[in-house]
Amino acid sequence: MLTELHVKNLALIDEADVLFGRGLNILTGETGAGKSILLGAVNLALGQKFSKDMLRTGRDSALVELVFDVEHESVRKKLLEIGIEPEDGQVIIARRIREGRSVNRINGETCTASALKQAASLLIDIHGQHENQTLLDADGQLRLLDMYGEEQTAPLLAEVREACRSYREVTRELSEYQIDDRKRDREIDLLTYEINEIRDANLRDGEEEELDREYRRMANSRRITATLGEVCRMTGGEGAGDLVSRALRDLSEITEYDDTLADLASSLADAESLLSDFDRSASDYLDALSFSEEEFLGTEERLNLIRHLESKYGKNIGEIRNYLAKQEERLDALRHFGERKEALQQEAAAAEQKMNEAAARLTECRKHCAEQFAESIRASLLDLNFLSAGFEVVFEPAGHCTERGADTVTFMLSTNPGEAMRPLSRIASGGELSRIMLAIRTIMADRDDTETLIFDEIDAGISGRTAQKVSEKMARVAQGRQVIAITHLAQIAAMADHHFEIRKSVENGSTVSRIRELDESESVEELARILGGTEITDAVRSSAREMKEMASRAR
Repeated sequence: MLTELHVKNLALIDEADVLFGRGLNILTGETGAGKSILLGAVNLALGQKFSKDMLRTGRDSALVELVFDVEHESVRKKLLEIGIEPEDGQVIIARRIREGRSVNRINGETCTASALKQAASLLIDIHGQHENQTLLDADGQLRLLDMYGEEQTAPLLAEVREACRSYREVTRELSEYQIDDRKRDREIDLLTYEINEIRDANLRDGEEEELDREYRRMANSRRITATLGEVCRMTGGEGAGDLVSRALRDLSEITEYDDTLADLASSLADAESLLSDFDRSASDYLDALSFSEEEFLGTEERLNLIRHLESKYGKNIGEIRNYLAKQEERLDALRHFGERKEALQQEAAAAEQKMNEAAARLTECRKHCAEQFAESIRASLLDLNFLSAGFEVVFEPAGHCTERGADTVTFMLSTNPGEAMRPLSRIASGGELSRIMLAIRTIMADRDDTETLIFDEIDAGISGRTAQKVSEKMARVAQGRQVIAITHLAQIAAMADHHFEIRKSVENGSTVSRIRELDESESVEELARILGGTEITDAVRSSAREMKEMASRAR
């Protein structure tokens, strides 16, 4: 839900912080106090276009920041799917406007306007202005219908998704067989050449490393021979070996005088033995180092062959073998082209039939759910003073099947007697549209996972019994999610779980709007202002108090 709204330098607001709560949040205030500016600020933060006249006079930048607590696991998963991870369960959306340009951020990271709108669509739904209605597009209406009949539609949707994926896989494979004979023959020739080139090489695991070591030894044999020969001269002959032997003889002659000297002589004897072993091993290595020019060239050529194959078919012998297996499989498929193509065509036809049958079952289920849905909506609209309202869900074939099925649906509405049905997206009145959406939201109260709803112009053109019904429905919807609304009607304001007053005043020669949450007594006083206008009598206050008490009992 939306927990905090921070606005700076926007129209009449120099700086404001609003802490929203659960349930029904109502904003009231005198005309022109700046109520619409707050909803405009929310729209702005969610990606609405910015106009210069929205900037506070004398300021060169504005900031709007929204803080959401993500409570539904389903919403969290959807956010993760689009790359947004709530931090400590929160998502912070911020938009700064400067010199006609905006910088958008989600949890401190810069993002595009489209990413901002995508995230916002999961967190909040605003009703009243056409461009912000997630329920007015055809795809949104189809999702809503499926959500309404979820118990029936979900298993069928799963069938359609699986059938659609199977059909896509087989048609993708079949598309690889849409080549003419000449192209197929050329590909067979190329595959045959590549396969033979790899096979003829008779590659062995670990061979490259082996050859590389041998090649380096051969290529550097002269330096190895010269250096090792010099080392042997240092350790043997008249070098270190001879000196150690003489030292050992001299030391042995005096060991009889002190037992400790025997230990020293033993250590020196070990050194003499090590030098002797080293000299023998070095000599053996030098003897084995001999090789012919032919052997050297053979090793070099073999190593070059392997590296040539790696440059064409893979980074190492393992990848080359994987490439070989893939090309052999492709060659086999091309050599049995006709049979495999015919088999795939049969598989594709069967997969398409299965997909269409699953989509047809889903369509029938949706139509059945649509009848119940439309009936519920019509009943709900009656409570909102649409006395002759008609509501239908019209189905049209989409022309192709997707993982969502093969349907396009349109919500059709008639609000007056004798008036033709029109698509919901073409309803002109913002207030009328908001009440229709309220009726839909009432039906969907237990099914939709959108955590915050904002109703703009919900009270336009209504009063009396209709206003009371609207307030009761809003309170019902607010039981399962957060609802925020601006109103001029006392019946709606009385239902508030959190009541905010927006007041305009002049400070230091400048007009500013301030917003604050009212306590119980202040809320009654605000209701009295709405009821009584300029003159608030004790009788008006009594009526306001009674209205508040009745609203508390109705919730």
